[in-house]
Amino acid sequence: MHTLAFDGRMGASGDMLLGALIAAGADPAALDPVEAELGIRYRVGSTTKAGIDATAVDVFLDEGNGSPEQEDRTDHDHDHDAHSHDHSHAHTHAEGAGPARTYPEVVTVVEAMHLPSAVERDALAVFRRLGEAEAAVHGTDLDNTHFHEVGTDDAIADVVGVCLLVADLGVERIVTTPVAVGGGTVSMSHGVYPVPVPAVTELVADADWTIRGGPVDRELLTPTGAAILTELADGVERLPDLAVDSLGYGAGDADVPDHPNVLRALVGDGGGGLRQESITVLETSLDDATPEVLGGLQETLTEVGALDVSILPATMKKSRPGHLVKVVVDPADAERVARRLAEETGTLGVREGSAGHRWVADRTFETATLQVDGDAYDVGVKVATDADGTVYDVSAEYDDALAVAGTADLPVRTVLRRAEAAIRER
Repeated sequence: MHTLAFDGRMGASGDMLLGALIAAGADPAALDPVEAELGIRYRVGSTTKAGIDATAVDVFLDEGNGSPEQEDRTDHDHDHDAHSHDHSHAHTHAEGAGPARTYPEVVTVVEAMHLPSAVERDALAVFRRLGEAEAAVHGTDLDNTHFHEVGTDDAIADVVGVCLLVADLGVERIVTTPVAVGGGTVSMSHGVYPVPVPAVTELVADADWTIRGGPVDRELLTPTGAAILTELADGVERLPDLAVDSLGYGAGDADVPDHPNVLRALVGDGGGGLRQESITVLETSLDDATPEVLGGLQETLTEVGALDVSILPATMKKSRPGHLVKVVVDPADAERVARRLAEETGTLGVREGSAGHRWVADRTFETATLQVDGDAYDVGVKVATDADGTVYDVSAEYDDALAVAGTADLPVRTVLRRAEAAIRER
């Protein structure tokens, strides 16, 4: 699988993503539709961050749009002269250039660019995430939420630009390692806020990837960067195995002592196999739980987020027979599930295993239609695939097969086999 992998140990912003993608082989000419519609210009150059050669991207607005970065320049678009990359729109939200917009206004601007359908879809999905995060923070609805700094021309240039460059690379999958958020405080249009800022916190709450504090006290993950990555990238704990075709570094705006302030992007073939997912394992030992309580744990714990529940025979103190309950959960749900486990069983303590990961398949559900004596019967079938999209298991739903077997007067195993064969032959 042709894969794009980001190394997020110094965070991500819109300009860092632009720079990393261009450095990894994307053609800057792909950005032309944004320049034409917004009247902006991307300036692509090179810089050095803590000894690392990196690609820097600045966004310049046409005179009259209120850009603090306007220069008297006559050179051509996408010029590649070196510069210090000390610009205002990255890593601070109070200095966005151009008019603030509502979500519907941003949609109108993006649709006017006449982008390829997949690029437009991705860009609008990113802005929808941003809008929903801002609405949640400010207690408003999506259509009436003003984007402020992330709805300005340079922010639109970042989001749409990244989507265009990703499309130019032609990758099939995008992943990111855990993303650093930084620390300290940052000035926004509403005041001074702790890092990560509220919009970033909202965005990453539902992400399937991990954030990490530090390694420096400044904002490393911006709302634009967070929205792009949560929409486009799957989370991985470490870089996947790749036969690397190209790689590059996108420069951040600041020079950070002892840390190369860059976002690394790698493009290559690989990254297949099963998908990695962070988990926490909860355990408790019981010597006085009734069969009714134990029998109901699967349902009651699943209701609050348990991914898997196992109950094993165990020998307790004084050689008493008992049970070991093991529950696999998403780390974000661990406290809620542990509380329910304690309430349901009366246990005095729940152990939390060290955070790790599990390898899981991508699962989809399809319907197999079986013909029996002129009648049609539907059976749900679970299809398991790896990250390459290769199907390695097909499993019919037993309850569906049992219902069909009773009606059609067939053995259950016959219905199971026929339903699975119907899906495999598609």
